Amino acid sequence: MDPGNYTGISEFLLLGLSEEPELQPIIFGLFLFMYLITVFGNLLIILTVNSDSHLHTPMYFFLSNLSFSDICFTSTTIPKMLWNIQTQSKVITYEGCLSQMYFFTLFVGLDNFLLTVMAYDRFVAICHPLNYTIIMNSWLCGLLVLVSWFLSVLHSTLQTSMVLRLSFCRVLKIPHFFCELKQMIQLACSDTFLNNMAMYFAVMLLAVVPFAGIIYSYCKIISSIYGISSAQGKYKAFSTCASHLSVVFLFYCTSLGVYLSSAANHGSHSSVVASVMYTVAMPMLNPFIYSLRNKDVKEALVRFSGREGLKGPIVLGMKNCAESPRT
Repeated sequence: MDPGNYTGISEFLLLGLSEEPELQPIIFGLFLFMYLITVFGNLLIILTVNSDSHLHTPMYFFLSNLSFSDICFTSTTIPKMLWNIQTQSKVITYEGCLSQMYFFTLFVGLDNFLLTVMAYDRFVAICHPLNYTIIMNSWLCGLLVLVSWFLSVLHSTLQTSMVLRLSFCRVLKIPHFFCELKQMIQLACSDTFLNNMAMYFAVMLLAVVPFAGIIYSYCKIISSIYGISSAQGKYKAFSTCASHLSVVFLFYCTSLGVYLSSAANHGSHSSVVASVMYTVAMPMLNPFIYSLRNKDVKEALVRFSGREGLKGPIVLGMKNCAESPRT
C-alpha cells in the first residue's frame, strides 16, 4: 500500500449524476417523481394480485414477488440520493455505503432470478399445457422463490464480505449516485484481483447463465406458438409472454450493457447516466408494461379500484397457486 492509504475509512462522497448546482432541483424533482411512481405502481400490482382470486396463479405470484423486489431495489438507492440533494451533502458513511451495496446487489440478483423463473413458468404453460397444473404446483412455486432469495443473499453476502478485506485511500469520491460493487472495488488501494475474479465469475454464473436459460425457453415457446393452427390461438399464446419478454429485454440489455462498457471505461459519466435505465426506469416501467399489455391485470385493477377496502391482511400468499393462468 502507498503511504497515502488508510484503512479506517469513515465516509465516502457520492458525486451523483451532476455536480452543477442549477441541475440539482431538476434531478431531485425527476427522481422523486420516478421513485413515487415506482413504489405506488408496484405496490398496486401486489395489492391487486393478492386481493383478486382470478390472479392467484403462478404467473401472478411471481409477478407480485418481482414488484416487491423492485420496490426494495429502488429504495436502496434513490432515498439516499434525494436526501443528499436536499441537504446539499454528498456524504455517505462507510457502513451506509456497504449496506447500500449489499442490498443493491441482493435485489438486482433477485430480479434476475425471478425473471428466469417467470420464463420457466411461461415455458411450461405454453409448451406443456396439459401438465401445467401438475408441474407448477404450490410447492414448486414456493421453492423457486425461496431458492431465488437464497442465491441472491448468498451472492450479496459473499461480495460484501470480500469488500470488507479491502483498504481504501483517504480521498474517496464515488462517481455514481449510489455505492455499487464495481465502483467500490475500483476505489480500493489494496490488491483487488480476487474481488474482480469473484465479481466477473458471478456475472457469468448468475447473469449470463440465467439469460441463456431465458433465451432457450423463449426459443421453445416460439417454436410451440408456430405449431398452433389458429391465428387467434397464436396471438393469445404470445400475448401472455410479451410483457415478460419486454421486461427481460430492458433489464438485461441495460444492466449488462452498462456493466460491460464500464469495464473498458472506468468512471464513465455516460455509463452512470445509462445505469439509471435499469436501476430506476425499469422498476418504474414494470407495472405499466404488465398492466397495459395484460387483460387479466387490467380487469383486476378495475375490480380492485371499485372496492371500498381490502379485507384481511395483505400477504404474498400462494392461494390456488396451481391454477392455470388464463390465456
